[in-house]
Amino acid sequence: MRIISLSTIKRFFENNPDCEDAREQSLSWYRYALHADWPTPAHVKSDFGNASILKDGRVVFNIAGNKYRLVVWINYQYQVVYIRFIGTHAQYDNIDAQTI
Repeated sequence: MRIISLSTIKRFFENNPDCEDAREQSLSWYRYALHADWPTPAHVKSDFGNASILKDGRVVFNIAGNKYRLVVWINYQYQVVYIRFIGTHAQYDNIDAQTI
């Protein structure tokens, strides 16, 4: 997969130093996704059983034991993942994962 906007993850840690406990898990997800082959949402679900598949290519991943949320938009046809959001559950509750 081609992943767009790793800077979203990096910026999250720069702006939230108290969330350092999710850095390695987030970067581990990134390294895994970089080499993944996800032609359909079912393939994402088979790799990440706890991922939430939303409408229109949106997927929510649980990071660091479900302490953080990572929202992406996947273009399955072109094998591109756009990182849209990473944050705590409280931050996640303040966004609309379908439109961010």
